[in-house]
Amino acid sequence: MARLLPRLHRARRATRGSVILIVMITLLFASFALLAFIERAANDLLVDQREAEARRLRVEAYSALEVTLAVLEDFRLASDGLHSPAEGWADPLAFAGYTPANDRKVDVAFEDESGKISLPHATPLVMSRLFQQWGFTQNESDDLADALQGWMKRDHLYRTAISPDYESGSLPYEVPGRPLRTYTELAAIALFREKFYDADGRPNDHWRRFVDNVSLLNFPRSNLNGAKPDALAALGQFQESSQRHLADYLGGTGTYQSSGPGFFRNVAEAQRLTGPEGNAGAFGSTVAALRINLTVHDGRSQFRLSAVVSPPGGGATTVQATATSTRTKTPAGAKAAPPKPTVTPAPNPAASAQKSPASTDLKYPFTLLEIRENDEIPPVPAPPPPPN
Repeated sequence: MARLLPRLHRARRATRGSVILIVMITLLFASFALLAFIERAANDLLVDQREAEARRLRVEAYSALEVTLAVLEDFRLASDGLHSPAEGWADPLAFAGYTPANDRKVDVAFEDESGKISLPHATPLVMSRLFQQWGFTQNESDDLADALQGWMKRDHLYRTAISPDYESGSLPYEVPGRPLRTYTELAAIALFREKFYDADGRPNDHWRRFVDNVSLLNFPRSNLNGAKPDALAALGQFQESSQRHLADYLGGTGTYQSSGPGFFRNVAEAQRLTGPEGNAGAFGSTVAALRINLTVHDGRSQFRLSAVVSPPGGGATTVQATATSTRTKTPAGAKAAPPKPTVTPAPNPAASAQKSPASTDLKYPFTLLEIRENDEIPPVPAPPPPPN
């Protein structure tokens, strides 16, 4: 009996140790599960908080946008069109006396989209001159312009006997036969995917320069008051000296530092400044498309809004052409079905009488061509990191 008691004590201690071990393991797994739940709940709460802040600041952003458009419309009517922020609309919210609610801050910045080259209106000669500005040879520039025209126009006749064969590639596709709708389409165009992208398929400096100088919107003439140096060279064939004179006048720098920023009411004023060199007649003097970038600050919270607007009467439009036409195939020997007769319903006088005055045209002064919020605003790809 005396020998049996120690064995029982040892068995009880072993049992208690096993129970404690199981309890500790259970607590450990419960702690991991609790931490995962807390982390997920924190992420969900953070997402909900950001969405609530975005909804709250979104109202402020659109209010500031409406005030900005109202100020722009006042200047447009007073000056027979918008020419440049140098007219006085560089800070529209201060001009209107607009004060954001709850001590918020709203920043407004403008980018004259019509200061770029309108791709739907650009000729192969203009695009070739543009590419030559970037260091391409004339032959390379002509080939790039030719490939771009072949992508945008149906039944395009290439300048060389060898034309791109998109339908025989590993991933065959058909050219759309209309101007570009996004800059990412350049990756699908022959020559551009070799010249405008690096070996890893990332956009290079040529791609970024294309985005900075070429607009995908459709407008007849680029605005000389917002034209970039590459656009001045490609469209107007202005040399560097004339470009510098124009930039000094518009920016109020150099010899025009005392007079401050200026703008041209018509292209004849610019031609008198540059003399016989260049062709100012290739430009216009009013804004055809204006990008408005607003940022609402509330402490550390931000809401970004980017809108592209077009003024009435000759303003820019988006690409309206339909891509590659649909082909309808009829089996051999089969007769095509006759067209169905078109039935025009009789007018309903009762429905016409029920139209309310509220359904009439609002006569909004600008056309919204694009509007994006926060993450929808595409960033320009950053340059690749330098090699080690």
